Amino acid sequence: MPDSFWKGEQLMAGQKEHVNELLVQSFKELACSRPIEKITIKEITDRAGVIRPTFYNHFQDKYELLEQIIVREVLEPTGPLIQAGMIDEAMLLMLAAVERDKEFYIRASRLEGQNSFEEIVRACIRRVLLGLIQEHAVFQTPKNRWQTPENVSEYYAQSMCYIVMTWIRSNMAVPPKEVVEIYNYIITHSMKDVLEGR
Repeated sequence: MPDSFWKGEQLMAGQKEHVNELLVQSFKELACSRPIEKITIKEITDRAGVIRPTFYNHFQDKYELLEQIIVREVLEPTGPLIQAGMIDEAMLLMLAAVERDKEFYIRASRLEGQNSFEEIVRACIRRVLLGLIQEHAVFQTPKNRWQTPENVSEYYAQSMCYIVMTWIRSNMAVPPKEVVEIYNYIITHSMKDVLEGR
């Protein structure tokens, strides 16, 4: 293939990324001033300076756009840390990313009903964890029938999502490091230990 073909491919990829970023920024700005469920695609594209059909070349709907924001800005950066077994550091990085964009995430957490923010967050965490769990040979032969990669990733996604959502809804009053310590304590102790204050 000629060099001009590859340069054209790179240019198109760069333009797509640029438009993606314009749509993300437009959506985030709008979400900080009004409820997400009331934001229209036209408002997003008008603010981004692109035509409405362009949106659908990138995203199915505004909920897919929200999902991409969560994955790219919050979850993807934690992947290498999780793979290296640095779970505390990964969770701290995730919370720091949310805290950096505090206003957006607090407002986004109010999205309820079908396509709720909580469900999108849980699904994103579950997908990331499932991919990581499936890479580990330990789960090729589970200790029992329940302990499938799907069930284990769902369990941890539920618990992480609960901690993150509670933290966001409390206006992020507790520092991220303390949230990680709380999560670690609860996840590594039995209910009996927790009740007895061990």
